[in-house]
Amino acid sequence: MTVTRRTKWFLGAVALAVIAALFLFTPGRKGPAEVVREVRPRVGAIETSVTTTAVIQPQNRLEVKPPINGRIDRIFVKEGDVVEPGQILAEMSSTERAALLDAARARGPEETKRWEEVYKPTPLVAPIAGEVIVSQDEPGQVVTAADAVLVLSDRLIVQAQVDETDIGGVRVGQPVAISLDAYPAVEVGGVVDHIYYESQIVNNVTIYQVDIIPETVPEVFRSGMTATVTIIERSKKDALLIPLEAVHQDAEGAYVTVRERKGAKPARRRIELGLADDGNVEVLSGLTPQDTVLVTSQAYALKKHDVGSNPFMPFRKKKGK
Repeated sequence: MTVTRRTKWFLGAVALAVIAALFLFTPGRKGPAEVVREVRPRVGAIETSVTTTAVIQPQNRLEVKPPINGRIDRIFVKEGDVVEPGQILAEMSSTERAALLDAARARGPEETKRWEEVYKPTPLVAPIAGEVIVSQDEPGQVVTAADAVLVLSDRLIVQAQVDETDIGGVRVGQPVAISLDAYPAVEVGGVVDHIYYESQIVNNVTIYQVDIIPETVPEVFRSGMTATVTIIERSKKDALLIPLEAVHQDAEGAYVTVRERKGAKPARRRIELGLADDGNVEVLSGLTPQDTVLVTSQAYALKKHDVGSNPFMPFRKKKGK
């Protein structure tokens, strides 16, 4: 009888399955074992928070555009400069003035000076107090009334994207911890300033924009930087805490297993819970720092004679008596 390639593959798969079954169901292998440890409630700080990504952005971004078409003559500021309202940021010539000055320069410096005094340039004035965040044009650049010569920002803020499932816990005035992805060592405090009313869809997730005002603006802050923010929802300093894994739930509510005294049998005790984080939960009533709480966890263990039960591992033969 001829054995086809498909038959060989099938027989090989069956053989591997048999070997795996022998390994997994070897007698003497233990299942999950319960490990019980004793803990005492402790007094400490606990807080609930929302952590999300954010972007450094100007709170009010203003583009300074020329009132006429023409050519830039001079720019008096650069990126990072702080300006005041009414300050002249740049000067430009209209299309007609630029043409007249070019013709005058061909005739000599005296003709050029005369036309510069007769035909004054058009100033670009700062309408608000702020910081120059964009200045890309150079003198001699031809611009139109639709081009932004400079961009001003009154102050930089942090705009966070909060999932709709978390927005219910965010309130104006809550403290925030801000850290920059580019400068992990720089951490700045802030406060929630505004929660937008209209949602947005980002990667098929409904989010709400939240404006955060930093307490201080470090020198390394730049518009467009990515940040990570942690919004503190609620916090308590002197809370009675136990591990989350010590708490059990049933139809009547939450309870823990306690040992009343040494040598006594464990007993259930009803408790009232408060704040909870990733590892601990606050106990409002039902426990004291002097109580002993039992925490049960599961661990996997192998018996000693399990060593060598793997068919792929070497084993020793037992010596006869």
